[in-house]
Amino acid sequence: QVQLVESGGGLVQAGGSLRLSCAASGSTFWFNAICWSRQAPGKQRDVVAIIENGGSTNYADSVKGRFTISRDNAKNTVYLQMNNLKPEDTAVYYCFMDKVSRTYWGQGTQVTVSS
Repeated sequence: QVQLVESGGGLVQAGGSLRLSCAASGSTFWFNAICWSRQAPGKQRDVVAIIENGGSTNYADSVKGRFTISRDNAKNTVYLQMNNLKPEDTAVYYCFMDKVSRTYWGQGTQVTVSS
């Protein structure tokens, strides 16, 4: 079992920054990737950033150059640094861990960007 807890969301003005954290506990070894996804009201949930077990990263085009995903293995925590935020970034942000057996999800954290 894996538990994921997101934090760091909030209200920020356009152009501002936030750093989201995803703290993992439990069986955190042997995963394929840890990802951040987001879901805005009335829209589907989309993946915005991926960090693979080997450290490779990938981003959705909409956040490339503004968001950075990183990992602190000692703290079992994955971060999403979000800069130059835009109103369209407003969503609930979820982290999830993709393992061979199944995918584990956190509860989400709200990010609201005001114009």
